[in-house]
Amino acid sequence: MELDSRQTIIVAVLVLFLGKYLNNKFNVLRKYNIPEPVTGGLVASLFFGLLFLLFDLDIKFATHYRDILLIVFFTSLGLSTKIQSIVKGGKILLILTVFAIGYIFLQNYMGILLAKLFNYNPGMGLLAGSVPLQGGHGNVVSFVPVIDEQFSISNGMEIGMIMATFGLIAGGILGGPVAKYLIKKYNLKPDTETEDPEISIGRKHGKNLTIDYNSILKVIIMIFLSVGGGIYLHEFLDYVNFTLPMFATCMLSGVILAWIVPLIIPKFDCAGKSPTLAITSDLSLGLFLAMAMMSLKFWEIGEESLFIIASILLQTIAILLFTVFVIFRVLGKSYASAVISAGYIGSAMGATPTAMANMAAVTKEHGPSAIAFAVIPIMGAFIIQVSNAFVLNIILMIMG
Repeated sequence: MELDSRQTIIVAVLVLFLGKYLNNKFNVLRKYNIPEPVTGGLVASLFFGLLFLLFDLDIKFATHYRDILLIVFFTSLGLSTKIQSIVKGGKILLILTVFAIGYIFLQNYMGILLAKLFNYNPGMGLLAGSVPLQGGHGNVVSFVPVIDEQFSISNGMEIGMIMATFGLIAGGILGGPVAKYLIKKYNLKPDTETEDPEISIGRKHGKNLTIDYNSILKVIIMIFLSVGGGIYLHEFLDYVNFTLPMFATCMLSGVILAWIVPLIIPKFDCAGKSPTLAITSDLSLGLFLAMAMMSLKFWEIGEESLFIIASILLQTIAILLFTVFVIFRVLGKSYASAVISAGYIGSAMGATPTAMANMAAVTKEHGPSAIAFAVIPIMGAFIIQVSNAFVLNIILMIMG
C-alpha cells in the first residue's frame, strides 16, 4: 500500500500526537528526555511491522514533504543562529571538531575490525561505521556505489540503510538520558550570564507568544529567500565538484541572510528573533522525525543480521563511553557540555536532526543553552559532512 504526500502528512501528524500523548502519560519518557517524535515514530514503526508480519501489508510513505521539512528546519535554524553566537562558541566548536574527526577514524576501524571477525571484507566494515552513522541515510546512498566498486558488496545498500536506521534509533533514545545523567551527577545549571535571550529554538513555548500576521509574513519571506540562496549555493558547489547536502547550503544561506538583512535594513525586525520562527523550526523538525521514524522497516534485516546487531551494539557502547569520558570532559564538564553531549550522540549515531531533537528535549526540561544550539548544527551539518567524506576517501585509499 502506497500513501501519497497528503496521506503521509496526516499519518505523521497523528504519530506526533501519539508521541506527545505517550510522553505525557509515561513519566519515564519525560524523565530521560526521549524526543516525542522518536516515541511516536517507534511505536508506529512497530505497528506497521506487525501489519506486515500478520497480513503481509507493506505500507510505503511518500518522502517529498519529508525532505522539504528537513530543509525548512535547517533554514530556520540558520536564520535563528547569530554570528555572535558562533564566535562565542568558537573554542568549543574547535575542540569538539578535533575530537569528532578523530572519532570518525575510530568508528570506521571498529567496523572494519568487526567485519574481519565475521569473515567479511573491509568494505562491509565501512558500512557499519561512519558511512551510515555520521551521515545517515543520505550518506549511504552517496557512498555505497563507491564502496561497492572497490569491494563488490552485493547488498551494501540494504546493510547501510539498516545500520543508519538503528543508529538513528540509538542516537534518538540515548542522547537525552546521557545528558540527564551528567546534569544530575554534576548538579549542572544553565549559565545565565552567557545565554542569548534571543535564542528561542529548543525552549519551552509558553501560552503568551507574540505570533501575528506580520511575524508569519516575515518568517515566510526569510525562509523562501534563504532556500533560494541555498539552492544557488548548492548548484555552485556542484559546479566546482564540492558536494554538500541541500539542507546544509540552505542553513548557511539562512545564517548569512540573518546577518546581512539587519545591516541593510536596520529597522527590519529579523525573523531570527521571532517565536514564530522557533515554532516553525520545532514543528518541521517534529514532523520530519515522525516521518523518518515511522518509515523504519525492522523486518528487512537479512543474512547479515548478526553482524548488524553486533555492529550497532559495539558502536553504541563506544559512543556512550567516548561522549561521557572524553567529549563531556574536554568541553569543561559544564551544563552546555552536557547538552552538547546529547546532541553529539544523536549526530554521531544518526543525523543532525536527531541531535537537535535530543538537545531540544533536554533544554525544554532543564533550561536553555545557546552555545549548544550554535555549535552542534554547524559541526553536524557542515564540518562532519566534509570531514567524513575526506576520512572515508583516505581509508579507501589505504585499503586500495
